[in-house]
Amino acid sequence: MKILLIRFSSIGDIVLTFPVVNAIREAFPDAKIHFASKKSFESLLLGAEGIHKFHFLSNSFSSFKREIKSEGFDFIIDLHNNLRTRRLTLGIPAKISRFDKLNLRKWLFTRFKINTLPNVHVVDRYLKTLNVLGINAVGQTNNKFVIPTSSNVNIQERFPMLTGSFVAVAIGAQFKTKRVPKEKWLEIFRKTDCQFLIIGGEMDREIGDWLVDNCPSNVLVNTCGKLSILESASVVSQAKSLLTNDTGMMHIAACFDIQVISIWGNTTPDFGMSPYRPQGIKTDKIFQVEGLSCRPCSKIGHQDCPKKHFHCMTMQDAEAIALSIEKN
Repeated sequence: MKILLIRFSSIGDIVLTFPVVNAIREAFPDAKIHFASKKSFESLLLGAEGIHKFHFLSNSFSSFKREIKSEGFDFIIDLHNNLRTRRLTLGIPAKISRFDKLNLRKWLFTRFKINTLPNVHVVDRYLKTLNVLGINAVGQTNNKFVIPTSSNVNIQERFPMLTGSFVAVAIGAQFKTKRVPKEKWLEIFRKTDCQFLIIGGEMDREIGDWLVDNCPSNVLVNTCGKLSILESASVVSQAKSLLTNDTGMMHIAACFDIQVISIWGNTTPDFGMSPYRPQGIKTDKIFQVEGLSCRPCSKIGHQDCPKKHFHCMTMQDAEAIALSIEKN
């Protein structure tokens, strides 16, 4: 049996497809599982187990479609389900199952604050697409993220200033309204004696440096722009906690046995995108400002607060967040 999974973006969404791979592999150990995504996520997909072959879209869509069509798939599981994936699969003689994105319900929620979304995690909605294969794995499949040996980070050698346990902090996010403001991070850091290691991309380096310069009382290490996504995952796997925005690293961290403390701005866990823990971890915490009539304002985010006040982040309770770390 030859099966293609499709998910083009983004980091968190792709990581949350890994349980689908695991469920297929468990049900059909001899199946050949292929995965189609963007070239920019090639290294991230090394964290998945059980994928036979990858197909990456880079420049030419037509050549990419020819490549996919030539494989002769028996089943296609479309976990992205947009116009491009429908174009990609058009004319391919395979049984196709598509993820229901519930876009109308999300629009009603963000536009009119009418929440008709099911209380179901997006992973379990992904897993429902496997009904076409006769697989019922909803609520029964854990997520797993494998770090290649070449990406393992030796904390003591790389960061000798850290002594004992530390908290990893993911400060980045694609959209500004999902990012905790630097002043709020600083407020949280100053309310605890924990050691913090900041992770993020090159675009987050300046804020990371600012936090280090303005928080001399804590051991604060800024690795933004210095580690690959897999190296950052290795660091997170060794932390006692991850303090994070609603972003991709949150979903990677949920694959490890650590506390995940997530801070939500314009988005909401009601979209089914909270840390995926089918077995549950009691120390996980979710922080969001309740009772805001403007929230959620988008299913993904904005580069500026539409209301200009950004209360969903500026009103976060720094003391409660700091206390949740101390209790771990």
